[in-house]
Amino acid sequence: MISPRYFIALLLCLVLLSPLGIDLFLPTLPYIASGLQTPVSHIQLTIPLFLLVMGIGQLISGPLVDNYGRKPIALVGLGLYLLGSALAALAINWPVFLIARIIQGMAVCCTAVVAFSGVRDRLEGDDAARAYSFLNGSLNIVPALAPLLGGILAHYWGWRAPFGFLFLYGLVLMVIVYKWLPETRPHSTQRSAIFPAGTYLSIIKQPAFLAFTFSIASALGMVLTYVSLAPTVLMEHDALSPFSFSVIFGVNGLWIMAVSALANRIIPKCGRPFCLLLGTLSMTLAGIILFSEPYLLAPAILAHWLSYMIPVAISVAGLAFIMGPATSYALAPFQQNAGVASALLGFIQMAGGAGGSLVILLLPLSPYVALAIMMLLGGLLAAIAWLTSLKIKGSLTSVK
Repeated sequence: MISPRYFIALLLCLVLLSPLGIDLFLPTLPYIASGLQTPVSHIQLTIPLFLLVMGIGQLISGPLVDNYGRKPIALVGLGLYLLGSALAALAINWPVFLIARIIQGMAVCCTAVVAFSGVRDRLEGDDAARAYSFLNGSLNIVPALAPLLGGILAHYWGWRAPFGFLFLYGLVLMVIVYKWLPETRPHSTQRSAIFPAGTYLSIIKQPAFLAFTFSIASALGMVLTYVSLAPTVLMEHDALSPFSFSVIFGVNGLWIMAVSALANRIIPKCGRPFCLLLGTLSMTLAGIILFSEPYLLAPAILAHWLSYMIPVAISVAGLAFIMGPATSYALAPFQQNAGVASALLGFIQMAGGAGGSLVILLLPLSPYVALAIMMLLGGLLAAIAWLTSLKIKGSLTSVK
């Protein structure tokens, strides 16, 4: 049997399919639009559509993972990823490219559920929290490095090259999964309908599940708000060059990964509730600092990029402490419904985070106030998750 370390590394390779599918081709957006003779806005539209398909698709892929097993659905997802990547690389117009992105979104909704279900199958308690924290933290290396790799590929071989890379990555991973990924679905796993509305409703009725899931969604919403506002704040207001912006953006991703590694060491020593408390304090402190800066700092100091990025660094550290423990607590009671529960968690996380970020961005608020509100909301929901964790003594094994 594959060792736990290599098992988690293999699951990480599956999880990376999603951020690679977004970040690798970001530098090539204008070139794709030119090559397909379509507005850049059309190509940009495929990014939220990719995430939307991924989020909604998990509600279907979750039951499939429970009904047919983790490994078969992982292979189906990888097959779809190969098809979508090849279609995108060979696209001759925008409708074909759009279809390719939808297929890729369908693919990653399968592989993401397999990855998080696999952790739930093999690990429990603090070990599961450390694994989730590692997976979520490692994801941040992709926004740091993938745009650079995509830019290099496009520079030498054109805008289609990043999608060729995604095809090769998916092909190699499919061979590895076929040969080495173990089937971890417990024999006691309950079969369910293709869309088990009753099971989803039963899970949603669990207050603890909602407390932990919404804390994750709010943390993701904070990150999405930061990503959306950062170009305006750092390049337009603070006059950073695109290169400087890319470096700072990448360093922040590496910072999240480093804090996630620290969280992995703290969890077995201090426990998951302590990490949730650290996350609560970090998010709240960051929100207070960012909200106060326009009133306390001189304009010259406020115009420096550090005035924005220091609170961001504090808040994303909170994210790193929240994600692993909250995910493990949310999924722990559902041993016999791990796929369905993971799917619902993923859907709420993405829909809630994206929806909250969209609402705050549509309000007539300054970038500092908008992001500060999301940080404070994240701190509040993390506090609820922390208080909930203090009350947990036992767990369910399934819901019907």
